[in-house]
Amino acid sequence: MRQAGRYMAAFRQFSDKYPFRMRSETPDIAIELSMQPLHAFRPDGIIFFSDILTPLPGMGVEFDMVKGKGPVISNPVRSTEHLKQLVPLSDPASRLPFISTILSTLRKEADSAGVTLLGFIGTPWTLAAYAMEGKADKDCKETKKIMFHNPALLHSFLDFLTEQLIVYAGYQIESGAQVIQLFDSWAHHLSPAQFAEFSLPYAERITRALKAKYPHVPVILHANGGTGKLELMRDTAADVVGLDWAVDMKDARATLGQGVKVQGNVDPMVLFGPEERIQAEVERCLRAAGPRGHILNVGHGVVQGTPESSVALFCELARQSGALHGKATNGVREAVLA
Repeated sequence: MRQAGRYMAAFRQFSDKYPFRMRSETPDIAIELSMQPLHAFRPDGIIFFSDILTPLPGMGVEFDMVKGKGPVISNPVRSTEHLKQLVPLSDPASRLPFISTILSTLRKEADSAGVTLLGFIGTPWTLAAYAMEGKADKDCKETKKIMFHNPALLHSFLDFLTEQLIVYAGYQIESGAQVIQLFDSWAHHLSPAQFAEFSLPYAERITRALKAKYPHVPVILHANGGTGKLELMRDTAADVVGLDWAVDMKDARATLGQGVKVQGNVDPMVLFGPEERIQAEVERCLRAAGPRGHILNVGHGVVQGTPESSVALFCELARQSGALHGKATNGVREAVLA
């Protein structure tokens, strides 16, 4: 999950002063914001400060971040004529030059600190939904009307976005990203059947294209609201499946199979609790996931107002997780020997 955020006092010194796109598209600021969590909490990775909508202007879809409202797209894509006006992202270095500057600088920082640099993109479904709605909407009404009345238009838009996102993710990798995360932030708007038609196949196309060209780069697929859709994700080409906090880790492991690596999935609201409760919930997640193929994480973004001390504790518990599993393994070994 994106690590930098308004829960950090150091972050708010920038967010209270500069608009979002200025922060995310000005290399010096984006680099500073990306590095803040590493300095504060020492996690195992740096996630570069950006947004899933960042590539849209390079395709001809402008957006703004309005305080209190989130992303706003003043000219939503809702017709074939509009779709034809969009521009392929054939040269991301010229349209999004700040991405290369940010990632190449962060890669040097990551190498120096001995951590991993993570890039990310939104899935075609999530970007299409934002671009068709024009804003965040709890019912995803306009996009779903198009889904039911003109599914061919939605599929055409998804196909276009898929090709551009393959290019954009590759640009991130060539700029220094060592892992790519795909965020299907609006997967919760889809039934399992809709997810199987309008989201997963396009996310899989991106994943397979990246694995073919960059086989050394792990891909994480996180579907928000993935509960009820895990069986569909069992055969994903992604290296890791991100789990939101609404699914039981043990059930997810059973559904996906032990061969599928997972990330997650502590409820981020737990971080508002007392230290002993945070420790108990983290330990429960770790034991349910098992000692292999698991990246400990929260099951959604860190919420504004979360105590920074709780985030620090969570990261420390992650560093200690090997010892927890070691104790469990030794206990089993001793029982067998006895």
